[in-house]
Amino acid sequence: MGTSLLEVDNIKKYFPINEGKFGRKSGEVKAVDGVSFSINEGETLGLVGESGCGKSTTGRMLMRLIEPTDGRIVFSGKDITNLKTNELRKMRKDIQMVFQDPFASLNPRHTIGRIIEEPMIVHKLYGSKQERQNKVQELLEVVGLNSYHAKRYPHQFSGGQRQRVGIARALAVNPKLIIADEPVSALDVSVQSQVLNLLQDLQKKFSLTFLFIAHDLSVVRHISDRVGVMYLGKLVEIGDSDQIYNHPKHPYTQALLSAVPIPNPNTKSERIILSGDVPSPANPPKGCAFHERCPLAIDKCQSVLPELISLDNGRHVACHLYQNKEESRV
Repeated sequence: MGTSLLEVDNIKKYFPINEGKFGRKSGEVKAVDGVSFSINEGETLGLVGESGCGKSTTGRMLMRLIEPTDGRIVFSGKDITNLKTNELRKMRKDIQMVFQDPFASLNPRHTIGRIIEEPMIVHKLYGSKQERQNKVQELLEVVGLNSYHAKRYPHQFSGGQRQRVGIARALAVNPKLIIADEPVSALDVSVQSQVLNLLQDLQKKFSLTFLFIAHDLSVVRHISDRVGVMYLGKLVEIGDSDQIYNHPKHPYTQALLSAVPIPNPNTKSERIILSGDVPSPANPPKGCAFHERCPLAIDKCQSVLPELISLDNGRHVACHLYQNKEESRV
């Protein structure tokens, strides 16, 4: 792993709730509420959690597709939180995104060749149209498609093939960081493994860095060096992938992992059943956001928000069960 490529410092995203004829603000949805992490060059950070926990919103804020309410985003040593339009366009050459839905993320009126070529035109890469077309054919072969596919349209491809086109489009501008937002969740299981293996091969070939967003923990384990777990807009645990999966610390992480199916039917594991539903981000509980469902909650959890503290070997956890230990804070 290299030096830090991306540093996220206490980013927040609050969406206003407007009511009445004049749309007066009556509250706000705290989709992301103070998330901090970093990603080193050449590594893959997996971001996991239940639907609605804020992981996709986090990814879109890093691309500045959604403006953060507060916090700071530093990419390659430069603060990109408040970049203007022209500077933002230059920055996006180095940060690309692979979207969840391969059916909706490709323009049905354009050929595959045009879709992959368009980012090169926007960022004024390569001197001539012929050079761009040669690059398109090269990228199609890199992602496991054929060069003649450039003349076809998205509806002529399967879901897995379309996602390969999306990956080729992201690679077209030689990015440093790729944000993959649930890139395999819409695909069949057999195709998922092919796409994951492709991403790993591309990472080695082009020295890429990934933020891999998903809700399927088995998928994240396959591809990630480190894993961050989100709950109700907050990061509750982050650490090395093997640490998280073999020795989860936060009660929520333990519950998530207990729900992962085990291939061996002879292996028994205790399922942790959480009570109640996920609270509304428009009205989160006081103290720890997880305390209403946590089987290990103590009185302090109901009133005091736990800070993310450092444990062993780069592991960080936000839980009062570890707050009394003499650990260094993030």
